[in-house]
Amino acid sequence: MSRVVASTSLNFDVSVFEIFSPLVIGGSIDVVEDALALAEARPSKRVASLISGVPSVFSQVLSQSSAAVTADTVVLAGEALSARAVRQISAATSCTRIANIYGPTEATVYATAWYRNSGGFHSDDGFESDAAPPIGRPVANTQVYVLDGLLRPVPVGVPGEMYLAGRGLARGYLQRPGLTAARFLPNPFGAAGSRMYRTGDVVRWNAAGELDYLGRVDHQVKISGFRIELGEIEAVLARHPDVSAAVVLGKAVPTEENGSGLQRLVAYVVPAGPQVPRSSALRSFLNQALPDHMVPAAFVFLDALPLGRTGKLDRTALPAPEWEAGP
Repeated sequence: MSRVVASTSLNFDVSVFEIFSPLVIGGSIDVVEDALALAEARPSKRVASLISGVPSVFSQVLSQSSAAVTADTVVLAGEALSARAVRQISAATSCTRIANIYGPTEATVYATAWYRNSGGFHSDDGFESDAAPPIGRPVANTQVYVLDGLLRPVPVGVPGEMYLAGRGLARGYLQRPGLTAARFLPNPFGAAGSRMYRTGDVVRWNAAGELDYLGRVDHQVKISGFRIELGEIEAVLARHPDVSAAVVLGKAVPTEENGSGLQRLVAYVVPAGPQVPRSSALRSFLNQALPDHMVPAAFVFLDALPLGRTGKLDRTALPAPEWEAGP
C-alpha cells in the first residue's frame, strides 16, 4: 500500500484505515475531497496501490469517467455489493485484487473481509458470476455469531442476526447508557465479562464458511402475512443483465377499505443501458427464483440511485410510485 487514495471524511472510521495503513509502512496518501472528485478531469488518471469506497459511489464515478483511477487493490464497504459492480469496477480500475469489507463503527472500521484476485471473480471458491459476493470471514481478533431471536446459533444457510465480539469492540455510546445496554450485550460464548454487539444486520453462513449479507433487520417487511427480507429481492434483481442497480422498499397503497394502505413491494431500478427493461420481463425473471409474494407490484426506473452526504444510498429520497403520486 505505497500509495492510498484517501477520500473518506474524517467523521467516519474508514478514514483511519485510509490514513494510517500507508503511513505505517512509509507509503503516501493522495487526498481528495470525496470519492466523486475522482471523476473530475485531470491531465492524467490517478494511479494508486489501494483505493476504498462505497460501491454506489464507485459506480457513479465510473459512469462519469471510466478512466478516473487505476489501483492494484479496490476495497469496497458500506453497502451491499453486487457481482455486476465487482466486474465493472475491476475492469475500469484494472485492479488485481478486490475486497468486500463489512464493519460497523462500533466494531472499529472492519470486522469481516472477502478478497478475490482478478482471475477469481467468476468461479473461485464457489463464487458464482451472478451471485452477490459474500462479506467473507472475521478479521483477526474478531468473533462473529449468527443468532436467532433467542440468541441461539443458527445452522449453516439459515438467516440470523449478526453479533460481533473481540478486541475491536467499542465500549459503548458516549453519554447514552440506555442505547449502550440495548446494543452491547453480555457475550454468552466468550469469557466472563465479555460483550458482543448487536449489529441489526441479517446474514447467513454459506457452505464455504463465509458470510452472506442479506440486509437489515429494520428493512424487513410483511406482505400478505409473509415476512420478507428486501435484500434477497435486490440480490436477484441485480443479476438481470439489463439492471445496473436495484433497491426494493415496502410501500403503503391507499385503498377504500384501508385508509392507511396495504403494504406492497416497489422496486427502484437503474437500467444497465439506454434501453429501459420492461416491468413484465423483470417480473418473469424474479418469478424464476422467488415466490409470488416477493415479486414487486411496481417498478420505478431511475437514471441513478440517490446518495446521501456519506455516499451511501438515501432511501428516503427515492420517489413515490405512481399510486402515491400527488396532484
